[in-house]
Amino acid sequence: MATADMSSQPATAMPMVEPFIRQSQVVALSTDNFDPKKYIDFIPPSHIYKMSDLDLPEDTGVSPVAVSEPFQLFSHEAVLRMRAEVLSDETLAIVSNIAGVDLVTEMDFEIGHINISVKSEQQKAEELVAYAEKVSTEADEGIAGCPWEDDKPVVDWHTDSYPFVCVTMLSDCTGMIGGETALRIGNGEVMKVRGPQMGCAVILQGRYIEHQALRALGSTERITMVTSFRPRCPSVRDDTVLTTVRAISDLSALYLQFSEYRLEILEERVRNQLKALREAERGGKRTNVRSLKDFLKEQETFLAHMNREIIEEERVKMGNIDNSHLLTNNDAN
Repeated sequence: MATADMSSQPATAMPMVEPFIRQSQVVALSTDNFDPKKYIDFIPPSHIYKMSDLDLPEDTGVSPVAVSEPFQLFSHEAVLRMRAEVLSDETLAIVSNIAGVDLVTEMDFEIGHINISVKSEQQKAEELVAYAEKVSTEADEGIAGCPWEDDKPVVDWHTDSYPFVCVTMLSDCTGMIGGETALRIGNGEVMKVRGPQMGCAVILQGRYIEHQALRALGSTERITMVTSFRPRCPSVRDDTVLTTVRAISDLSALYLQFSEYRLEILEERVRNQLKALREAERGGKRTNVRSLKDFLKEQETFLAHMNREIIEEERVKMGNIDNSHLLTNNDAN
């Protein structure tokens, strides 16, 4: 490829801008294929909370699993090249095992999105000073107050559009304070799951649990990758909605992929039902009318749900997400 000769160009003074996200950790990385033995550093979570642990019925979602404690999933080098990799079968098996149900990525549109939160060294220092003063004051006065960062969450109370998410930490969290995920449990109280360390992940059945991301102190960056999942089996219900993503997405691409996988589920269900009807007929059995009507009713509900989620583009207020995704009507929302 030809390159331009820049030797005759006049020098231009560049402003001295210090980047928030430093590149000092960028090293020469191998370009070999994804090797699970090299890049997966799996250590099981210390605990997996069930729906019942949150005072929620176990049949609230598609699995009795609610949320896991952070667990080591990827090695340090794998994190540094994460954006260049695709989820392997081995990784998907681990995520499915932790979730308690066989999962696949929701759709190509949601293989992964990156959340980036940055602040300057000055902001970091000011937050730590304020936090230390609050802790000192409460200790002197004997007050058992809430941590300072709880009052200003990064993301307020919400439910996800998709059944499960896997949140992977891509930042060094050494010295970081806070950063937990707060869960609103069945009795209205709040339970916190600690934030993962670099290379660790958290599995959450976020479609059925209201949660918020709490702020983290002591670091200039917090970068996470979120991958959304749904059940693989077509007979398992799919409660995916587009509430929290519709207003911030390319609607043509979103609706296409949402429709494609949902219609593939319907196609597989119809094929299985047709097979069952034919096998029953060959076996000399009468048609089970009640079972057939139950199947048809289920597919009517499936299609009606799908139709509700696909809203005409002219009716979508881009950038505006309402509270219809919330499970509770709480003034604090």
